[in-house]
Amino acid sequence: MCSHAAVSDYRLGDLTMLPNVLSGARLPLALAFPLAARNATLAVGVLGAAGLTDVLDGWAARKLDQATPVGAVVDGVADKVFAASVLGTLVATGLLSPVGALLLATRELAELPLALRVLMSRRARITEIDRKANRLGKIATVLEFATVLAVIAKAPGRRVLLAATAVCGAAAAASYWVREIRASRDQVRRADLRRTTRS
Repeated sequence: MCSHAAVSDYRLGDLTMLPNVLSGARLPLALAFPLAARNATLAVGVLGAAGLTDVLDGWAARKLDQATPVGAVVDGVADKVFAASVLGTLVATGLLSPVGALLLATRELAELPLALRVLMSRRARITEIDRKANRLGKIATVLEFATVLAVIAKAPGRRVLLAATAVCGAAAAASYWVREIRASRDQVRRADLRRTTRS
């Protein structure tokens, strides 16, 4: 949700901004999913609500100019917690095998080191980079939701959908890694150029 990590430091007050409240709403939904999972209609409702907050938080951040480092963290943590809740529930109820869960979580697992890097490294936070979801990331998200729905409904094509989700998730994560590495290299080059100019 944070367009540029060059925005200063974390501020506790940012948690009350609408985009961050919307992102944070996925945390209670993560708690609700295990309770709703045995009822397909309720499970779909919880998934729909989570998907809606995922769309609206980014839209609100751009519309209200409230993209912040705190927002990027809240959004990422909420995504990971909700995904973990869904995957854990599907495996626990026997709707998805552990291998299937790993395939479904391909993008989340591959992106986790990037999220931790931004959270723990000030240098990463001040790197000038647009960390919005790209087209591949958006497609992967749609596929993830579609696959979960297919698994809950026990749809016949769910295995094909699961494979497509894993492939697209891996491609999306790779694109984010490439973007991050390029931005870090550009930052180093600019710093070297400034030092050279001063001397």
